[in-house]
Amino acid sequence: MTTGIVFHPRYLEHEQSPTHPERRERLAYTFDQLIEEGIFEDQKIVLLEPFYASDKDVIAVHTPEYLNFLKKESMKGGVIDWDTNIPVGLIDVALLAAGGAIRAAKAVADGEVNNAFAMVRPPGHHAKPYIGAGFCYLNNIAIATRYLQRIGFERILILDWDAHHGDGTQEIFYRDPSVLFISLHQMPLYPGSGYPHETGEDEGEGYTINVPLPPGAGDECYLEVFNEVIEPVAVEFEPEFIAISAGQDNHFTDPLTSLALTAKGYADLMAGARRLAERLCSGRLFAVLEGGYSVEKALPYTNLAIIAAMAGLDTSWIREPERYADELKWRKKNVIGKIRETIHEVKKIHSAYWGCFL
Repeated sequence: MTTGIVFHPRYLEHEQSPTHPERRERLAYTFDQLIEEGIFEDQKIVLLEPFYASDKDVIAVHTPEYLNFLKKESMKGGVIDWDTNIPVGLIDVALLAAGGAIRAAKAVADGEVNNAFAMVRPPGHHAKPYIGAGFCYLNNIAIATRYLQRIGFERILILDWDAHHGDGTQEIFYRDPSVLFISLHQMPLYPGSGYPHETGEDEGEGYTINVPLPPGAGDECYLEVFNEVIEPVAVEFEPEFIAISAGQDNHFTDPLTSLALTAKGYADLMAGARRLAERLCSGRLFAVLEGGYSVEKALPYTNLAIIAAMAGLDTSWIREPERYADELKWRKKNVIGKIRETIHEVKKIHSAYWGCFL
């Protein structure tokens, strides 16, 4: 088994400001940790160089007017919203990030690797067809998904476990039965969407599944949702490819959220997704980095956990330094009962669409 890692030094150049949560250190610290752990010396790990997404790739998801807006504003600098400005030169790195997601998907589709992780920035899952938001400009995972469909893969499962609801990805595929979008996210939290009753529209009704999680939800909560919701509906959907919006802001040290996932929890989630892909679609799986803002305490360990799980390496040793243990005790809450109530609600709503929930 080989796992491809998409990375390019240009991903470190994008910066809204030195103190912005989505800053270059998110990847710089992680890459240093991966080198220190010798991950790239393992024969199971292949480093993949990204390419730029084409206008055709982008317009499969975004409007031409929005793409032209980004190109124009990137020449002088501009603003989308209060936390998403457009630095000079933004369009180049945004296209490289979108191309990085395509590179990961293509490498798996071509059999170059078994699965792949696009360690790109800026992230993408809040970007809608006509506008960016929430640190996002181009919807990387949606662009890669449409690429896969253009080359012949019809049914794609997108699993978004970022702490923030992937409202952009949801809107892009809300009426599309060829893409099953499942989101696990904290509620309440930005952007304020992602309720269980948001199930899709028209032909896409039933193909959007939202599982909101309360603050304090930890590893066992995510695994409960995986076992009770994600796995059974994925088996029924029979995807030809699995794509993961791998946000890491649900870690117990993240400064912008209130969840309690650990690095080992990420490893278990990804291992479950990898096994599901092996069972359903010949192992075809790729992941794209989304959020995650605990630069030193989380990202080096959570990214390592994800990569190790994708490559089928031993993850029993994955853990954060012991000095962070008190933060986990403070953040984690006993909310498994609330999770089960939400799971029951989701199953009840989606029993109208999926036999596995009857």
